[in-house]
Amino acid sequence: MGKFEIKKDKAGKFRFNLKASNGQVILSSEAYNSRSACDNGIESVKKNSQNDAMYERKTAKDGSPYFNLKASNGQVIGSSEMYAAASGMENGISSVKKNASGADIEDNS
Repeated sequence: MGKFEIKKDKAGKFRFNLKASNGQVILSSEAYNSRSACDNGIESVKKNSQNDAMYERKTAKDGSPYFNLKASNGQVIGSSEMYAAASGMENGISSVKKNASGADIEDNS
């Protein structure tokens, strides 16, 4: 089972990572000003992660595939790592779908 890990960055903002059961980060959030906003982001990931239309498949300038997960309002709520191939990106999306909805939350802030 995956988990969301909440932490504070150097600027004091809240961020979360969704980790797969093997401990690998599969989705990282933007920075939030408050813990409650971070919690709302996690809930949005849980809600939107099951809908394939919410995933924006992208290619970085160096050609590496990656994806963003968007909320219903179009705002990016999480981004993946860069992948070596499109198949890896699709596996990452599948992992988010599998892990997000039932993931526990671990507060390390």
